[in-house]
Amino acid sequence: MISFLPLGFTAPLALAALLLLPAIWWLLRLIPPRPRQVAFPPARLLADIDKREETPDKSPLWLTLLRLALAAALIIALAGPIWRPLADAPAGDGPLWLVVDNGWASAADWETQRGMAERILETAAEQARPVLLAATAEGPDQPLVPQSARVALDRLRALEPRSWPTARGELTLGLRKAGAAQAPGAVIWLSTDSAGATDPRFVEDLGAIAGSAALTIYAGLPRPTVLAAAQNDIDALTANLVRPAGTNAPASVRALDRKGLVIGESQATFDEDGTTGSVRFDLPVELRNDIARLEVSGEASAAGVQLLDDRSQRRTVGLVSGASVDQAQPLLSPLYYLDRALSPFTELRRPRADNLDEAVPVLIDEGVSVLIMADVGRLRDPVRDEVARWVDQGGVLVRFAGPRLAGGTDDLIPTPLRAGDRALGGSLSWDDPQPLADFAAQSPFAGLEVPNDVTVNRQVLAEPGPELSEHSWALLADGTPLVTASERGRGRIILFHVSADTAWSNLPLSGTFVEMLRRIVSLSGTGSPTQDAGTGATQTTRSSGEPASVLPPVRVLNGFGRLGPPPASAVPMDPARETAASRRHPPGLYGHDDALRAVNLFSSTDEVRALDIEALRDTAEITGYPTATAHDLRPVFFVLALLLLFADALALIWLRGDRRLLRGRLATSAGAALLALGLAALPGERAVAQETSADLMALEASLDTRLAYVVTGDARRDETSRQGLYGLTRFLASRTALEPEAPVGVDIASDELAFFPLLYWPISEDTARPSPEALARIDTYMRNGGTILFDTADQLSSGISGLGTSSSVLRLRAVLDGLDIPPLEPVPADHVLTKAFYLLDTFPGRYAGGPLWVEASERDTGGISGRPVRAGDGVSPVLITGNDFAAAWAIDEGGTYLYPTVPPDQAQRDYAFRSGVNIVMYALTGNYKADQVHIPALLERLGQ
Repeated sequence: MISFLPLGFTAPLALAALLLLPAIWWLLRLIPPRPRQVAFPPARLLADIDKREETPDKSPLWLTLLRLALAAALIIALAGPIWRPLADAPAGDGPLWLVVDNGWASAADWETQRGMAERILETAAEQARPVLLAATAEGPDQPLVPQSARVALDRLRALEPRSWPTARGELTLGLRKAGAAQAPGAVIWLSTDSAGATDPRFVEDLGAIAGSAALTIYAGLPRPTVLAAAQNDIDALTANLVRPAGTNAPASVRALDRKGLVIGESQATFDEDGTTGSVRFDLPVELRNDIARLEVSGEASAAGVQLLDDRSQRRTVGLVSGASVDQAQPLLSPLYYLDRALSPFTELRRPRADNLDEAVPVLIDEGVSVLIMADVGRLRDPVRDEVARWVDQGGVLVRFAGPRLAGGTDDLIPTPLRAGDRALGGSLSWDDPQPLADFAAQSPFAGLEVPNDVTVNRQVLAEPGPELSEHSWALLADGTPLVTASERGRGRIILFHVSADTAWSNLPLSGTFVEMLRRIVSLSGTGSPTQDAGTGATQTTRSSGEPASVLPPVRVLNGFGRLGPPPASAVPMDPARETAASRRHPPGLYGHDDALRAVNLFSSTDEVRALDIEALRDTAEITGYPTATAHDLRPVFFVLALLLLFADALALIWLRGDRRLLRGRLATSAGAALLALGLAALPGERAVAQETSADLMALEASLDTRLAYVVTGDARRDETSRQGLYGLTRFLASRTALEPEAPVGVDIASDELAFFPLLYWPISEDTARPSPEALARIDTYMRNGGTILFDTADQLSSGISGLGTSSSVLRLRAVLDGLDIPPLEPVPADHVLTKAFYLLDTFPGRYAGGPLWVEASERDTGGISGRPVRAGDGVSPVLITGNDFAAAWAIDEGGTYLYPTVPPDQAQRDYAFRSGVNIVMYALTGNYKADQVHIPALLERLGQ
């Protein structure tokens, strides 16, 4: 491709045709337009005049210029003009080095950055120039050697923005080796405005490696909005934002749960500088604990996402005291110290009732994660059982000693206790107050600083035993336990052998007490975790109970902020230390599905730094990314050539004097345009198709409920079916909430049957057997839930024994041959048809005594009654009768019955209509009343 300023050509050789314009000029000047012809009779006299040499007149200058412009427009269009910014590779003989930043900051305008890189590589491919492509977020594990431009282009198209910071310094060694092997001919760096720790050194090294080669740096892409420092505080969930300078558009942040459902959305507020701001979610703690992800609305970038794990949840802690008089002196209450220690990072709940039998169940019903009992001795058995069940299901019970617990306790303790308490440092004691011993490495308190000024002067003692050391989380200097714990079900029971106030120890006055409670609270709701040494972060455990040494990546963020499978370069993280986002540890979720650790791109907005390339200002060309996109100008020049062609035609008509022809052609063109517009306004085949009878019937059948009958070709029988269903329709409208419209007849070979829940099909001895295609449609209709009522109207000739061997029955068997018909049985006494609307024990029509056949149900051979097992809402796809329902239902427009019943009996006709109502309700609603057969057994079980 060749470019001239901002104009490029995909087929530049076609421009050589412009050299022919002088020749075209010469031809057009010598070929005048055809002269006007006028019929003049005396002109015949001139035929005898001697002929002399004739010189043609010249073409007008304006017409010549018009035709030259037409030829030039056509030539330029064929050359493929493209209007775009300059993005070609710089001149040079050596290989082209293209460095592309694809870290987290590239997600905002990745298409701009990659599109420019593609144009540079396409130009290099046309020049057959080797290219070294280096992506700064991929690290040294990429080929840092010159390759074919086509290979580099394929690699570029496979690149994506990464969710971790660019580590440009990792490329220095590889680029130095490549430069030593073959010096670059030109270096282009497509940068983003994000800086890392090694970037200053990389900027200097890149300038040195480039040497005398042309170094071009593209900069100025806007950085995505960064979301960091999510904190679940006492009353709200907050986070900080940093956006590029000069951005004045409002920003909002969405809070989503683990399923991706939006819990809330809040508008961000920014400081006076307009770049730093914060967002706040004032939600109940239960909703805040469900938030698993914060994201900036409209930002497709990992920088605008903050993932939350169990550490960010505010546990709900219930506080219970064994002494009701504590409220009289609140500053001396054990709950006062617990409240001050826990309130910064938990949601505290206190019962309104002083009665423990009422207070403890209320706290459990409110969904507390941790229940703390200060000096509570024995719980009554009902409350004790409820607390035990709560602990078994994952709750954490924390108990503090005191006079009441020393006097006796229940079994909700981690280890057996000795009766009474131990006094240290008193006038009657031989022992001095004991300081705390260092926390063991396997203790959840490992890594906490042991204060030298904390002493214990009273405690409850645990019974010595071989398992006491396993249950001890904290010890005094003399080896007696300070904190013991044990697992119970999925929960834990933890006991402080001192009181929660300062009566027995000054531990509640220390910061270590706060950190101990923080780590205990973090154990709740995380399955079976232990605590990491030194950090307080939860760590998952294996099924064997041993702590996992590493946390494998489960789902990580890509550059656009979407969670997906981890890349091959991701490695497990060490739970013992805070892990920063990097190529080896991408932002995402680590651990296991029941206990996940979140790694975010930024933990603080102070970590966001801009790239500084001022060191290369004197040696490199620093320019901004093009703001315009490429536009193909070929359609413009082709349209221009077409317009010039029309202008040339009009000019010729004008010069020849054919003005009538000009007016006629203009009129014809206008008429053609109007005709085209008229045809375009006409409805298409879809609109015409809606006028067909099939579509009209489908529209009517889908908008209203209608009963349908099969058209047999026998006019008398079809009219009886129509009149019968018409009578049943009027009866349904008068006795039920269903108001069907007029019945319709259907052709089973062509009409759509799915619109009708019930199909009435009269069978006679001359009924034609359906075609295989029609049988397939019938079978599909029945499989999809439709019901067909076959009526042979031969009860008198078949007798009362059921389906006999009359000619109509034989024809019915021939019709049903080839269909997937289930086994049939007469309607049982407990079938839903007997109570779908009316309570019936017989189903007469014009004739009485014939059974109504339905699909047979599977027998419960083990049951006492032996009746069929009714399951689901299934409806029998086939109903067969010989009682001639349609004749019993048939009425005329005035409501007069058209056929008498046999024998004549008004009650029989009324039962025939009731049978029809039950059949329609059964087809529409299914077996919803089938469970009524179990009512006696249910009442018996309930003791009623």
